[in-house]
Amino acid sequence: FNDSNCSYSTFEILRAQLETHSEEKPFKCSECDYSCTEVADLEVHKRTHVRKKIHKCSICEYTCKQPAHLKIHMRKHTSEKPFKCTQCEYRSTQSEHLKTHMRTHTGEKPYKCNECDYRCTKSENLKRHIRTHTGEKPYKCSECDYSCKSSGVLKKHQRTHSGDKPYKCSECNYSFTQSVHLKTHMRTHSGEKPYKCRECDYSCTRADILKAHMRTHSGEKPFKCSECDYSCTQFGRLKPHMRI
Repeated sequence: FNDSNCSYSTFEILRAQLETHSEEKPFKCSECDYSCTEVADLEVHKRTHVRKKIHKCSICEYTCKQPAHLKIHMRKHTSEKPFKCTQCEYRSTQSEHLKTHMRTHTGEKPYKCNECDYRCTKSENLKRHIRTHTGEKPYKCSECDYSCKSSGVLKKHQRTHSGDKPYKCSECNYSFTQSVHLKTHMRTHSGEKPYKCRECDYSCTRADILKAHMRTHSGEKPFKCSECDYSCTQFGRLKPHMRI
């Protein structure tokens, strides 16, 4: 036997070399798709499944298996964001986050729904969208029967039980359960009225207020009294009528 790629002198070593050159990898891991030519290599690999989380954060209780993961975690404490966008001021703690962000500039949407034309930039967004087809609501409130499609929505809902209002106005004592509500409130201080009527000079701070205003032009009166023929453009006007 003559192999120009190796120089083995004993039969046992030669047999091992032949197995290395062949495609056969008879030793397979029962936990994943890994396979190899030597049982000793398999034993070493198996330790990756049972390895303890030996790397610990010095600031909180976080632990992990790999030092690289701990390094990424520590950026949460240091606020370090080494990955910078070349198109805007966005910065992130991980390269993968920057890669996803760059799609907002390129317009790339690699994740596609098989049921409709929906496309998105993140796999988790696609997963959440798929639930609009399946009706699945895996996130359940521990306080009531409420369930929803995403953890973020559940977190907002749970504030209705806890009373937590983490979004606080810097100008007055108002606080809110959601950042979008704070953003709307801040317009009462700034005077900003981004929602403008196409028919007249009217402008306002909220989309729902503009929608109600547009009914003054269209004549639509969707709120109807169940006792008589009365109808109106706003629900708030129906309520006092019902007291009559």
